[in-house]
Amino acid sequence: MVFCRFSPLMRHFYPFLIIFLTVFGIFGCSDKYQSYRSNYTFRSQNGAPDYENLDYWAAHPWKKDPSDSVPKPLFSEKRDSLADVFFVHPTTFTRNKDFGRANAAIDDDYINAKTDYSTILLQASAFNQSSRVFAPRYRQAHIGNFYSADTVSSSKALALAYQDVRAAFIYYLEHYNNGRPIVIASHSQGALLSIRLLEEFFNGKSLQSKLVVAYIVGWPLEKKMLGSIPACITPEQTGCVCSWRTYKEGYVAPWVKKENMRAAEMIVTNPLSWTTDTAFVSRTYNKGAILMDFNKVLPATTDARVDKGVVFTRRPKFKGSFLYRTGNYHIGDINLYYLNIRENLQLRLSSFH
Repeated sequence: MVFCRFSPLMRHFYPFLIIFLTVFGIFGCSDKYQSYRSNYTFRSQNGAPDYENLDYWAAHPWKKDPSDSVPKPLFSEKRDSLADVFFVHPTTFTRNKDFGRANAAIDDDYINAKTDYSTILLQASAFNQSSRVFAPRYRQAHIGNFYSADTVSSSKALALAYQDVRAAFIYYLEHYNNGRPIVIASHSQGALLSIRLLEEFFNGKSLQSKLVVAYIVGWPLEKKMLGSIPACITPEQTGCVCSWRTYKEGYVAPWVKKENMRAAEMIVTNPLSWTTDTAFVSRTYNKGAILMDFNKVLPATTDARVDKGVVFTRRPKFKGSFLYRTGNYHIGDINLYYLNIRENLQLRLSSFH
């Protein structure tokens, strides 16, 4: 299984992530991950993940992990486990010293610590109110693969990453699912891999009846990619897909300009209204973002409007946001709409039959 068809898109879509690595502290933590490395001393026997072993899951309901975390203002909310969320995390293999490497080692203590205490804490936790969260570790492609001129090597790196995600999903189905409703959630590289997962396991397959919703966030998604799986056009719809990428109002990235001719073919969801129309939705409908301080919910941080195949918002409102100059809000795709995502999943679960 290869990803050659994504190669032209990868070359222009991912360079902006380097920009975000320099401002990651706005949405996550600084490089504190060194202090967590001693928690990740497991070693793979053959370099591949073993999903029977919980060490190879970044999030799993049978162990305590950062996906279990709940922001303090939400401590009193009712919790349940009506469905399973299979979360595929974004790229955390980004170190400059690793440029030229294709894939992360599955037992790299620093990468595993960084994954768990960034994306698993700050993104996967958004889905834990009503669901059990499963998030596999996988041999993710290094960020450099997304804009390398060597598309053959990049495709091989992504194929290996998908091989692991696929194996984890099969293991999940065989050992944990037991016919339960499924939510696919993902961001960035994880979203790219989840598109393939939906194609292979859900589109036109019996498992499609178990799909509550898929949140494919931070990667362009064309309608034709998912065949019989439709875009979500109402907040309570099930068996459908939501997808968006977030940019500052007025900023049209070069890669978005190249995509513009295909904008009408993109699935783009407004994460405040949960529709695909182009109506502007005020920040007053934003229930709350989670940014630097996980335990502080920031309401009315961002608005949202669908246009040109993406979601536009005016500059987020939070303390110090006047210093935030970039027009690309990729790293905040989930965090800026954290509570709205949390509530939307609960609504869709209540509608699922």
